[in-house]
Amino acid sequence: MSEPHARPRCLVVRVGRLRIDVPGSLGYFGGIGAAVAFGVIEPPLGLFIAAVPLLKMLHRRSLPTPVRFVSEILQGAAQPVDGKAEGTIRLSDPEASAARDVETADSAERGEQIKRGQAVPARA
Repeated sequence: MSEPHARPRCLVVRVGRLRIDVPGSLGYFGGIGAAVAFGVIEPPLGLFIAAVPLLKMLHRRSLPTPVRFVSEILQGAAQPVDGKAEGTIRLSDPEASAARDVETADSAERGEQIKRGQAVPARA
C-alpha cells in the first residue's frame, strides 16, 4: 500500500527485514549531523531526532502490550519532530468551516430522526 504523497524511492537497500532508503537516510542523518556540528541544536536533541525512525519501528502489533505502550508515548513525544503533528496555529478556511457546520447539522438531524423512529432519507 503506498502513501498518497510518497515520493519514489530511487535507491533502497534491503538488509534482512530492514529497507533503507539510502538518499533519504543520508539527507536525514546528514542534516541532523550538520545541525549538531554547526551548533544549531544540542547533541542530546540531535540524538533524539535521529532515534525517531527507530521509535517508529517499535510500533508493531506483534510486540507485547508494554512495549507498544512505551512506543505510543515516545511517538507522541516525537510527533513535533516527525512533522506529522497538527499545527497549533492555523489559518481558518471559511468555506471548509461552513461545509463542516452543514455536515454536522445534517448528522445531528439524522440522529434525532433515527431516535424518533422516523424514516431517514439516504444521503446523496
